[in-house]
Amino acid sequence: MLPASERTLNGYRSYSPLHAQALRAFLALVPGHGHAAATAVMRAVNLGDFGKALRLVDESHARLLDDRRTLQAVEAALRDLAPVPREGGETFVGPLARSLGLRPATLRAWEKAGLISPVRDPGTGYRIYSASDVRDARLIHQLRRGGHLLEQIAPLIARIHSAGGIGPLASTVDDWHGRLSAQGRSMLRGATALNLYLDLLDGEGGQTGSSAKPGRWATASAR
Repeated sequence: MLPASERTLNGYRSYSPLHAQALRAFLALVPGHGHAAATAVMRAVNLGDFGKALRLVDESHARLLDDRRTLQAVEAALRDLAPVPREGGETFVGPLARSLGLRPATLRAWEKAGLISPVRDPGTGYRIYSASDVRDARLIHQLRRGGHLLEQIAPLIARIHSAGGIGPLASTVDDWHGRLSAQGRSMLRGATALNLYLDLLDGEGGQTGSSAKPGRWATASAR
């Protein structure tokens, strides 16, 4: 994560302002990108592979954008949801399909997409839908009628499961917004610190453009 250091005559490492800024850049990258990604970025920079370093940063930003899109989809889906009555027991694919006005094949397609997961009766092999499965099926049916795609519904169902229900999920949406905003700000701070480090590398004689070759810091890091 740091460029190679020079050694004094008695063998002690000698660190410069360049090393200090490398450490600042790493510590600034961690909150927004995570420890593993921040480590990979700094290693790439110090090996002179600036294209890889920037690609890793871009990938983190792309994941954040995906998270924002997921949140938008969840919010839109929550607005479309009507109250779902509490279910009282287990049922089979035929009765559930009839109650929803669907074909059994539709329920099986939702299962294949990972949206619902009924268990199988060990004796007959029939699908058994629990009360939570029935609730999920009703929610999926509502969202499908509202025009939502299965790939848009999947993260909502997953979030409902992790939150423990629709009510808890709705109450955490604001916190979700806050976490994504905080991560975005952290990424900005990390980018600023990383750019300062790249400027210092340029001042040391390296070139951090897209066509740059590994310079003396990369060569030193390999020793």
